[in-house]
Amino acid sequence: MSQSAVPDPFIRIEGVTKTFGTFKAVDNVSLDIGKGELFALLGGSGCGKTTLLRMLAGFERPTAGRIFIDGQDMADIAPYDRPVNMMFQSYALFPHMSVEKNVGYGLKHEPMSAAQRKERVAQMLDLVQLSELAGRKPHQLSGGQRQRVALARALAKQPKLLLLDEPLGALDKKLREHAQFEIMNIQEQTGTTFVVVTHDQEEAMTLASRIAVMDQGVIRQVGTPNDIYEYPASKFVAGFIGSINMFDATVTGQANGTLSVDVPGLGGTAGLTAVEGLKPGDRVTLAVRPEKIAISRVKPDTANAFPGKVRDLG
Repeated sequence: MSQSAVPDPFIRIEGVTKTFGTFKAVDNVSLDIGKGELFALLGGSGCGKTTLLRMLAGFERPTAGRIFIDGQDMADIAPYDRPVNMMFQSYALFPHMSVEKNVGYGLKHEPMSAAQRKERVAQMLDLVQLSELAGRKPHQLSGGQRQRVALARALAKQPKLLLLDEPLGALDKKLREHAQFEIMNIQEQTGTTFVVVTHDQEEAMTLASRIAVMDQGVIRQVGTPNDIYEYPASKFVAGFIGSINMFDATVTGQANGTLSVDVPGLGGTAGLTAVEGLKPGDRVTLAVRPEKIAISRVKPDTANAFPGKVRDLG
């Protein structure tokens, strides 16, 4: 099974493409997301992640391909009929309404009594720990509090799927770090499937149980944060996720579970865990994370030790 496939997926995206004129924003994307996952679409500006999110919401129609949510084909399902809600980067709170009224706004047309709506709003405010601020207006709240109001409003209708477009983008670094754990806690408490769009690698690695790395409308890799960091599928993914050192290398042999590669940039041969499908003469890239490198004044009696000169300590 590929990393992008899960058994009995809650969301299934099959060969989805979206074009705007001659520009292909999303290019033949297939992806499965499980029920109750906190999943991240990660990539730089213009990579297609927000377009994919908008197609899940129903705000954009795929040019080709199909999207299924909870087993239902979304092709002819309007946004307001989908079991989906979306939290926008701007939060889009009504400035003239109190926190309580903002959270309850989407419940006006739900088949609920006034007492049920009031109870639901109280539950949501308790969930995001804003019960004591129910009567305040948005301008009387901090950035982090406004973000929690928007999250409570998005969850009030109890959607099966919540889409979050750069949910922490408007917060400063300190608030972002705190809000990450709040989102994780709320997602765990509700069990709702969350799909988060972000350009921030650290945010995706902290928040998500799995990540899809996107570039130029294509998914380059899907996996857990550890898989993507430790076993990047391409030079792009390796360089996009964290700091890394890359060296051109040539395969010289493979035996007894060890792959030997000649690395001119290191002035020697490195021994690595064997990789299927490689043969002598194949050109490869050796990628090494900074924390995997140790510096010693004395040459250690171990494999993969190379001489070098310290040029900069900055």
